[in-house]
Amino acid sequence: MGRASYLAVIFICFVSSSRISGQSCEGKCGGKLESCSCHATCVSLDNCCADYGEYCVDVTPYSGSIFGGTDFVVLKATFNESSQIICWFNDEIKTVGYVDTDSRGHCISPLLYETGLVPFQISTDNGTTFSRHGAWLSVHPGKLDPSFKATIINATQWQYYGTPKVGGPLDMTWNTSQVRAEKVNIELWGYMEKGDPYSESWQGKWEYLYSLGRDQPNSGAFRFVPKTAGKPFSDWEVGCLRISPSTHPDGAWNVQAVWTEDHALAWHLEDKFRQDSAVWALDKCKAWDQLEETLPDFLSEIIDCPCTLAQARADTGRFHTDYGCDMEKGSVCTYHPGSVHCVRAIQASPKFAAGQQCCYDHTGAQVLTDDSIGGSTPDRAHDWGSPPFVKPPRVPGFSHWLYDVLSFYYCCLWSDNCHYYFKRRPSSDCRTYQVPKAGVVFGDPHFITFDGVSYSFNGKGEYTIMVSESKELTIQGRTEPVILTNGSMVKATKLSAVAMREGTSDIIEVRLGNPQDHLQVLQNQTSLSFSEQSWMDLKGVFVFSPNPTNVTVMFPSGAGVELRLRGGTMTTTVLLPEVFKDFTRGLLGKMNGDPKDDLVTSDGQTESDQGNAEGLFNFGASWAILNESTLFTYDSEHLLNSYLHAPKHHASFRPVFSIPEDPNDPLGSQASELCSGEGSLYCRYDTLMARSLEMGNATRVSFQSHRSVVEDLEPVVSCGWLSPPTNGKKEGTRYLQGAVVKLSCDSGYVLWGSEEHTCLGTGQWSGETTTCVADNLRGIVVGSVIGALALILMMVTLIINSRQHKRETAASAVSDDGQDQIRVVF
Repeated sequence: MGRASYLAVIFICFVSSSRISGQSCEGKCGGKLESCSCHATCVSLDNCCADYGEYCVDVTPYSGSIFGGTDFVVLKATFNESSQIICWFNDEIKTVGYVDTDSRGHCISPLLYETGLVPFQISTDNGTTFSRHGAWLSVHPGKLDPSFKATIINATQWQYYGTPKVGGPLDMTWNTSQVRAEKVNIELWGYMEKGDPYSESWQGKWEYLYSLGRDQPNSGAFRFVPKTAGKPFSDWEVGCLRISPSTHPDGAWNVQAVWTEDHALAWHLEDKFRQDSAVWALDKCKAWDQLEETLPDFLSEIIDCPCTLAQARADTGRFHTDYGCDMEKGSVCTYHPGSVHCVRAIQASPKFAAGQQCCYDHTGAQVLTDDSIGGSTPDRAHDWGSPPFVKPPRVPGFSHWLYDVLSFYYCCLWSDNCHYYFKRRPSSDCRTYQVPKAGVVFGDPHFITFDGVSYSFNGKGEYTIMVSESKELTIQGRTEPVILTNGSMVKATKLSAVAMREGTSDIIEVRLGNPQDHLQVLQNQTSLSFSEQSWMDLKGVFVFSPNPTNVTVMFPSGAGVELRLRGGTMTTTVLLPEVFKDFTRGLLGKMNGDPKDDLVTSDGQTESDQGNAEGLFNFGASWAILNESTLFTYDSEHLLNSYLHAPKHHASFRPVFSIPEDPNDPLGSQASELCSGEGSLYCRYDTLMARSLEMGNATRVSFQSHRSVVEDLEPVVSCGWLSPPTNGKKEGTRYLQGAVVKLSCDSGYVLWGSEEHTCLGTGQWSGETTTCVADNLRGIVVGSVIGALALILMMVTLIINSRQHKRETAASAVSDDGQDQIRVVF
């Protein structure tokens, strides 16, 4: 009997035994059985059913492009050589897998029209039964790590190919390990949307077009000289190249492959484009302009841009860096020349799934399209897509290409007709933008409410940091005692975990890792890995983790939660937009601009004395949560015993309320040197209590960081864009309070009105309306004015003379009639 056959017999016997005992995880992943568990927490609790790893599978890599083609390995589970593997994604798409020489099962990810975690099942009997379950992360091509995709060399050459002075061979490279084959095919695939926009018939479609090379050596590089494509291929104007094994037929779906990023297919467009690209592009631009005339207006429902770059970067609940114009990566802003950084609204608009993009210059001012080709532009289709994805305009990336990017090429890049584009995609200024409010928890732990009240609460337990019943947002915090480096415990606590949920979203928990040098992120009690990707689209929530110590959680309401690991403590900043005003309770208070009602207990009692340490302690204790409402994960004996099966507020734990002062303590002078200025009390307390300058410094940095965020989010007044006069120009493109814009006239014209306008605190521009009058018309205008005044003077003179004549006539009549006339008058 061969090794594989022997393993198969053993496995079948094992599974049969498990089924008889009722302890199998087959078909029960995520559940907890009587005597064992198939839930993800069973690993750390050491109570997994024996076949947990066989049926509740992990894979590597766990993520790949939305285009599909990633070959991933199923971990821990064993397969036999005769297994016929079928992988079934989202209960819709099936791909063919295989078993390698090490008896490991493999799946191939499919082409998808959505991003995020996609559930899949695995069959080993060619699709008859599907017994294994897992999840696959589908990633937007723009957010995908470069190591997972092929690279087009000199992207500008590819996307301007055929325009004046752009030609020659094109080059691309890829990592040969992404395609395990000696020979590969280089294929062009295109994307198109058909059907009436915003109707049920509106569908997106990826399609194989043709091959650029067959049976090419898998050398990791390919060069070709593009030829124009005939109809109907030249009708496909956006797409990408796929490198796949030559053993598959042309255009085979869902096979192992690596893709380039999607791009404008200038290099294969019809001969008319190469003969006169500007004329061809103008025709396309006009056709797009006419189409836009028939489509619904989406501009009224998108969020307004922040007024400044500082606001845009601080408002992390609603805006996120646009990867195409990122100041931290060199500000390569291809589509926004003159800008140094752009952000996108995280959430698509509610009805039309539209997006918002906001760009800023080196001064931090917003750039508007009325002033520059590099200005902020709204999008009919949000670049990152929008749940439930799949159908236009919600297809991630691709819908945006067709409706917002190709049109920019037509009107702006391939021809000089940007006025068409900006008529349909005008910048949104910031006159209606409202800054969010920030509250923070940091150090041992200290709190600063949304309305600016500062206090400390060193309880041990699990508490409501913030809750909004009307907005269905709950944020809970867990605190644990501070442990010194020598292992002893001090009478102070720190935040060790934060769990949150909005509506029916996934529950996201962020907690101190083990060891406590990183943050661990859990989704519905299952640990998430950010080793391959930094961004995850989850159910009702987005999570961004660029490194192991930073996590940002973003909800559809616009609420954002930033978690930072500093000095062994978690700093948690909660950002809430204006819609939460008057609708928050908890340890971060009532967000309404009034600090007097922030310290209100869960039963409605107000602690008015912020200096009363005992009163503040009782206030904090009142916000202990209940087991029935907890969002936390209890996946260790310590957590079970200390938090789930123990009081949610440990009344027996009494912290030290005041800073311990000992003139002989050598750490005292060091703390004085480290801690100065605003927030020094918190820094000093944490330094001396934790016996750690590192922790004291972390508290100092967290406090200063919060002050910076609050300053960045200060409201500003905008007067909105000020247009130059007709036949004139303006100097100045800043439109916030105090900004001055100067207007002047072109040669041959004379300025009437105010030459200078200042943005006032009322949101209005000072001065009179400015116009430019032709210089050769000045005499005519002056003459006309004088003539009009003369005519008015003549008319007034005639009227006065007429009235005087009537008075004289009346006086004469009185003299003639005598007394009788007088009686008539009286």
